[in-house]
Amino acid sequence: MQRKYISIGTILMAISVALGAFGAHVLKSIIDENALGTFETGVHYHMIHALGILIASLFVGQWGESRKILWANRLFLIGIILFSGSLYLMAITGWKWLGPITPLGGVSFIAGWLFLASAAWTRPTK
Repeated sequence: MQRKYISIGTILMAISVALGAFGAHVLKSIIDENALGTFETGVHYHMIHALGILIASLFVGQWGESRKILWANRLFLIGIILFSGSLYLMAITGWKWLGPITPLGGVSFIAGWLFLASAAWTRPTK
């Protein structure tokens, strides 16, 4: 699990940097300021939670395999897709009907952090 999610996390980080550059250099002249802010929020949360995947994966090296850490990583990935993905699409296309999807991603982020906290709290002490 560790190598897989470290790979996923690093790829997601690279994508977030590329999307940030795309927003700053390409979208800035195409979409309005409000839509650009929405896009930037998506990039911000995308990057934070890609780092969350990397951090959680590094904990596996310290604490050992854990279903809670696995679920934290899965939920971070789902959150990036739902939260950031819906913000990206809303900003670029103007499709407001995607708005109800965004909070589902936010809940996934929160649940992921809670799973990671639970993994830390319940791990055996040495």
